Amino acid sequence: MPPRAPSPVGVVLADKPPGPSSFAIVSALRRTTGARTGHTGTLDPFASGLLLLLSGLATRLAPCFVGLDKRYLTELDLTRTTSTGDSEGEPGDEHEPLQAGALEAALERLRGEVELPIPAASAVRIGGERAYRLARRGVEVTMPLRRSQVYELELLASEPGRVTLALRVSSGTYVRALATALGGHCVSLRRTAVGPFRLEEADPERIVPAALALARLEPAALARVPEAVRARVLDFETQLAGDGEAA
Repeated sequence: MPPRAPSPVGVVLADKPPGPSSFAIVSALRRTTGARTGHTGTLDPFASGLLLLLSGLATRLAPCFVGLDKRYLTELDLTRTTSTGDSEGEPGDEHEPLQAGALEAALERLRGEVELPIPAASAVRIGGERAYRLARRGVEVTMPLRRSQVYELELLASEPGRVTLALRVSSGTYVRALATALGGHCVSLRRTAVGPFRLEEADPERIVPAALALARLEPAALARVPEAVRARVLDFETQLAGDGEAA
């Protein structure tokens, strides 16, 4: 297989629908452009929303984007947990959902720094094997805890047994783990923002120049990639733009 092209260079904001994997979205863009392509953080197949994809030489900038905060909207069924924390897992026993006062107290405990078990259906390796593969075979394991930050957690709507939440969380936070902590599971999950990038900007046919994308990041995010690497990517992008004008 020939090496993937270093261009076009830039960032693509895609709105992933429920169903396909994040890798499928990456592969579709790669087939379209012929360029090396990567993502900056996956979404589960059942989830939808914003994926940041890097094209061409911009894949070298991945660390700048991987650690960005995320925003989500999620609907939870509070009447039962599942083996995966979402509607695709094996259901647990049905129970009475948290009522208003108890629900708000539980939400308050989930704000700030939290430490929760990683969902069994995640891609974390347990004994050298992906956890989701163990789960599919019915192998029960004790999942490790992950510490993360829940900066915002807002109750948007509530009806008997169901709630809709808006969240802003640190990178690597499992919303399904938060759902399990509330005694329920995710019915739907939609990512609405990654750092300064918003779902409303999504356009799979537009490649945002790397220079414009980097200009929106905070210095701490930029520092995750050496300045020399960033300069090389931007110089290459400028050269491509000049060649295009000359043509």
